[in-house]
Amino acid sequence: MGEDVARTEFSRHDRQRYREKVRRSLDVFARMLTEAKFDFERPMTGLEIEFNLIDDEQNPAMRNADVLNAIANDDFQTELGQFNIEINVPPRSLAGSAADDLERELRASLNDAEERSRPLGAHIVMIGMLPTLTADHLTGQALSANPRYALINEQIFAARGEDLHISIDGPERLSTYADTIAPEAACTSVQFHLQVSPQSYADHWNAAQCLAGVQLALGANSPFLFGKELWRETRVALFEQATDTRPDELKAQGVRPRVWFGERWITSIFDQFEENVLYFPALLPICDGEEPGEVLERGDTPLLAELRMHNGTIYRWNRPVYDVFRGRPHLRVENRVLPAGPTVVDVLANGAFYYGMLRRLAEADRPVWSQMSFAAAEDNFNAGARHGIDAKIFWPGLGEVPATELVLRRLLPLAHEGLAAWGVDSAVADRLLGVIEQRCITHTNGAEWQARTFHRIEDERQPLDRRESLREMLRRYVEHMHSNEPVHTWDI
Repeated sequence: MGEDVARTEFSRHDRQRYREKVRRSLDVFARMLTEAKFDFERPMTGLEIEFNLIDDEQNPAMRNADVLNAIANDDFQTELGQFNIEINVPPRSLAGSAADDLERELRASLNDAEERSRPLGAHIVMIGMLPTLTADHLTGQALSANPRYALINEQIFAARGEDLHISIDGPERLSTYADTIAPEAACTSVQFHLQVSPQSYADHWNAAQCLAGVQLALGANSPFLFGKELWRETRVALFEQATDTRPDELKAQGVRPRVWFGERWITSIFDQFEENVLYFPALLPICDGEEPGEVLERGDTPLLAELRMHNGTIYRWNRPVYDVFRGRPHLRVENRVLPAGPTVVDVLANGAFYYGMLRRLAEADRPVWSQMSFAAAEDNFNAGARHGIDAKIFWPGLGEVPATELVLRRLLPLAHEGLAAWGVDSAVADRLLGVIEQRCITHTNGAEWQARTFHRIEDERQPLDRRESLREMLRRYVEHMHSNEPVHTWDI
């Protein structure tokens, strides 16, 4: 989905040819779901983490190309903004002590990357949104050099025909305009992947949608944008608005947004790829030379490049993924709900809760999504983003309850059961889910720590202006981040 592209202009013929190719690919994909042998016997998980780069003054450091050259590790890649990079963790099983091994590997990789970046005046920060960002940082000059990003920017604004209006109400209010998609670069996230069978994909996706609001309540880490205190996970509102191809008239007509929670429970992964083709015009209409029908007829696995490219420009919070590895196709659920940070152990605790709950809910005799409306799941998602750890969540059999109470009384035991079903060592599960438990008990996640610390600094260190208070808060955040102590233990 982050692969490079070379084309810079598209004709009407390009778009027509691409649409026809995508539709043929969709037909081939439908055949594959009934005929092909997908790889899922040993389910693998994957992890991606996006980072911000800052300088010695806690301002964004527009140095990602130089930093990546210095890191010299193929696991690290470019991202949308010049102050962003990303790490892609090789797929692995959850069983045994894999999470402990991953924690050690991640910390070693990040410490090495930090050491190599420091001589360039750049430092790596794992946080949902940089609190020191200003609108002046997020212009067209902030976009990374990868032609893919320039093309997406061009195509989004060609579709809109006008500047983006970013409007977010929280404890404070933000209203501003942007003439590029650079504000999207403010959003840094964690993506959890899970390989599934074609038959079980719908159950896993529906379960992930049910969990999304709870995930945000527990893991919110983005309370500030452009100096304003907004949603506890402001990243959700900003991402939805910063990539919106619809002017107001198309919104009024009910045209779907490209950053999308969805609108219904599904019965097959085909539902989502079909929605992609029916509802969303191409942003990058680049045709591959492969003819997927011919490839399938001769017994090989088609790459379905156009279908995959199109899917990569539709930003569902839980996204379907089709991929091919060593000639064999597989399917994944990509969970894109959570922000980055605050620490490696916090990220892995979020992952343990997600994977444990997903296993338990997807295999339940009476699915939770059969007991709640899709609109209720979306309301939970928005509540988690707006209010974070203070959110109230609807859950079948309980009604609307505080997210912390729901997790402590109902969901944590299910997550333990799910991790046991994955074969996770009990000590590993206890340690990681214990982090989630303590977040609920102390009522502290990354967003709460940031907001409380900022207000404490404002109260105690007057006459610091707001920008200096945010800078000082971020400096303390970075110190704690390097300790790898979970955020609920950090001093205010």
